[in-house]
Amino acid sequence: METHFKIGQRKNRGFEMGENQNWRHIFTLLKLAEMGAHKRTAKISTEFLARKLGISQQSASRRLIELDRKGWIKRTTTPEGCLIKITDLGFAELKKLYSNMRFLMEASYPPSVTLEGVVFTGLGEGSYYVTRDYYRKQFMEKLGFDPYPGTLNLKLVTDYDIKTYSELEAYPAIEVEGFQNENRTFGPVRCYPAIIENKVKGALVSALRSHYNSSVVEIISPVCLRKALDLKDGHKVKVEVLTLP
Repeated sequence: METHFKIGQRKNRGFEMGENQNWRHIFTLLKLAEMGAHKRTAKISTEFLARKLGISQQSASRRLIELDRKGWIKRTTTPEGCLIKITDLGFAELKKLYSNMRFLMEASYPPSVTLEGVVFTGLGEGSYYVTRDYYRKQFMEKLGFDPYPGTLNLKLVTDYDIKTYSELEAYPAIEVEGFQNENRTFGPVRCYPAIIENKVKGALVSALRSHYNSSVVEIISPVCLRKALDLKDGHKVKVEVLTLP
């Protein structure tokens, strides 16, 4: 168990290092573009680039080597400095950055919000509602997964999380239609794709049942979240709720 945990820690650190390195590459590419390397071949010394990046000359040289290996730049070394031209592959990375930044700046709502709640045992009715055929078929069609027969119940305990949850009503949602059978009427459900504990994909469902107040959220997933994430009552859980484009 202890060995497995340490291995997991090393994997996480490796992932974080990879992500940080990628951002360093993007930042270096951006600085090269500021010096015109996306439009023409630019003569840039590693000393000058280092000052632009706020790093050592050795680090600047290493970044150019890494960008060259990734195919993001074409680099030719001369006695006066490096001749650098951002390649089509590198330019595509800049366009991706521009597109993401434009979306963030122009969107009328955030691309995601994060809620934190405390796990508690509900009334046991989640499995009944989730497994109704009409609901289930729509979940599979519109969310892309067959939900585990039950919901993970989270109690929001801070004013911030309760307020954030209430703001979701103003954001676009995946609508699951209600229906009626010979016994009762089942209302519509608003669904928001979600990532639980940054590990498991699922969805936050709203108005699946009406007996909980606005401080409770319910999460569905293709797996039993309690088992998959080793959750027990009282555990805190973070849920990243994704809004629709």
